[in-house]
Amino acid sequence: MLHCQKHLFSIPEDIAYLNCAYMSPLLKSVEHVGVEGVRMKSRPYEIEVHHFFEPLQQLKEAFAQLINAGEAGRIAIIPSVSYGTAIVARNLALKPGGNIVLVEEQFPSNFYSWQRLAEERGAELRIVAAPSEMPRSPIWNERILAAIDERTALVTLGHVHWADGTRFDLKAIRQRAASVGAWLVVDGTQSVGALPFDVQELQPDALICAGYKWLLGPYSIGLAYFGPAFDNGIPIEENWVNRLHSENFKGLVDYQPLYRPLAGRYSMGEQSNFILVPMQLSALQQLLAWGVPNIQAYCRELMREPLRQLTGLGCQVEPEDHRAHHLVGVRLPEGADLDELKTAFQQKGVYVSLRGSAVRIACHLFNDEQDMERLVKCFEQVLI
Repeated sequence: MLHCQKHLFSIPEDIAYLNCAYMSPLLKSVEHVGVEGVRMKSRPYEIEVHHFFEPLQQLKEAFAQLINAGEAGRIAIIPSVSYGTAIVARNLALKPGGNIVLVEEQFPSNFYSWQRLAEERGAELRIVAAPSEMPRSPIWNERILAAIDERTALVTLGHVHWADGTRFDLKAIRQRAASVGAWLVVDGTQSVGALPFDVQELQPDALICAGYKWLLGPYSIGLAYFGPAFDNGIPIEENWVNRLHSENFKGLVDYQPLYRPLAGRYSMGEQSNFILVPMQLSALQQLLAWGVPNIQAYCRELMREPLRQLTGLGCQVEPEDHRAHHLVGVRLPEGADLDELKTAFQQKGVYVSLRGSAVRIACHLFNDEQDMERLVKCFEQVLI
């Protein structure tokens, strides 16, 4: 069992940061790597050809290991989730009258691409409504499965809902989507790095992740897995690094018609970022050392008693079996003063997010029992 790792982060003792789903803090080690990257760019005469390629390969290998992708060549380096969804939209065979299945209140970066594509192709956005009753997960999953039919081209959603941690049954959804020839594309931004995700087991056609949340990386870098459906697809930009033999700088103007294999064609331009890539790599190495199942177990134990206390105050929380443990939505009893609760959070230095109708609590290894006690006291101040 892991112990609290707060000493590895720069979080003051008077701050209870329970908002990793908004943005993670950087590890001190990752911050150090970033500073070294800035210094490296200040000395361009020391930057050699291998600096453009070797860190990229190491980063892909680390992410492939984290998600059990099997092949590092199936990993692309992207700047954002919207970039990853644009790649999928560029290659999706969506016909007039077809449909794309989404869940209600999906994060915007995994919505706007499909809205535009559906409008352009004369297709339907099929948005599956969230249940109003608890537990939400079993009902919601049944509705998603029922929404998939022979005209579905794509099912796209998170592993958990970004606002409250409700878990989606990706295995069942994958089976249903495959039975009608639809792609499954997962936004792993709010789960990968804190909740185990196994590509070999779940077999998504694509998995897209921003790096600045549960991957503990910097802003403006992300990672994506692209399965066999994308092996001969079309990227959304044509950058030189993605072409075969691009490490031969002398021969760059001998224009190469072939891409690097598998997902090698999909990485962003200027992917050889001498600052962000080493930072994200360092963060992934720490996650691998901790072990994602151990992170999830730590969060489960840390949250169990506080959530029991909050339900005792009349709050609603999805049952343990139907949600993640690193990201939990707490719904207040009817008539509770949300503004008063926000004031209590501010006064006690407790950082959470308000998303939809839920107070989103997102903990990590840098949190401890004292953080949770301060959180509960905020609720008690308003609800007792």
